[in-house]
Amino acid sequence: MAPLASLLVSLLTILGLFTSGVLSTTFTMVNKCEYTVWPGILTNAGVPPLPPTGFALQKGETKTISAPTSWGGRFWGRTLCSQDSSGKFSCVTGDCGSGKVECAGNGAAPPATLAEFTLDGYGGLDFFDVSLVDGYNLPMLVVPQGGSGTNCSNTGCVVDLNGLCPSELKVTSADGREGVACKSACEAFQQPQYCCSGAYSTPDTCKPSSYSQIFKNACPHAYSYAYDDRTSTFTCAAADYTITFCPSPSTSKKESQGQNTQPQPTNTTSGTPSSTSSSPEQINNTMEYEGASYDQSQASSSTSTTSHAIAGLVTVALAIQLLSQLVI
Repeated sequence: MAPLASLLVSLLTILGLFTSGVLSTTFTMVNKCEYTVWPGILTNAGVPPLPPTGFALQKGETKTISAPTSWGGRFWGRTLCSQDSSGKFSCVTGDCGSGKVECAGNGAAPPATLAEFTLDGYGGLDFFDVSLVDGYNLPMLVVPQGGSGTNCSNTGCVVDLNGLCPSELKVTSADGREGVACKSACEAFQQPQYCCSGAYSTPDTCKPSSYSQIFKNACPHAYSYAYDDRTSTFTCAAADYTITFCPSPSTSKKESQGQNTQPQPTNTTSGTPSSTSSSPEQINNTMEYEGASYDQSQASSSTSTTSHAIAGLVTVALAIQLLSQLVI
């Protein structure tokens, strides 16, 4: 009976993994930009990297990647990428320096909008955020699918900040005609009060700056500086995630200016953002964007939860069938 008991334990272990939904998490990346985006993926140290580590995502294209629930890392979008005559691949924003489409363990060169994840962390929860600590290069929205929890909500930065970036932070295109990214104050000035380093290395000593407030006012749910935790970290249990680049047409510079939904340029003398008739905070707080609306009341009935349940039932059936044959 010992082999049978051992087999039973193994089957029950597998069953527990399936029914708890912890075997894998899916990340679905959607490109709603009017141009190609090259997502990059960096896995945290000590965790096996995801394949691929970089790829092209054409306008309107979607790609889904599966990750083990112990995974942690970040996603970002590279823009204005090209290959030179020698075959070297590079991007104007978010470049990972590998010389290839695959980032192969390299991270994004600032400035870049980042989506950061730690799966199956404390209490079995996924921890995630969208960060502008390393600057901004394109709008991004993260939507949990099928998760549960009191803080399981959308997050991101859906406002186009490039055209409104202060001149001292702005990264422009090769011809200098348009802003393609916006640096963080830390990247631009390398000062400890902006980088939360040295004498400013604690939450008590490192406070929001007039520059980080530009990001926070525009995107209240995204990290704006290193210790911006309270309003910027989200948690879910047993969720899959959709990451959308340029989630709404209203984030384009032309349309947003026409609707007066963008934040006005900051008065860099006083460091105080000007008021607008329709604040970006109001826009972000609606949490409903084209192709990515999310109703938390329906979370338990999502396809993610359904697929985990089906997998569990299949495993139960196989276990019962195998055990009955062994007993007979």
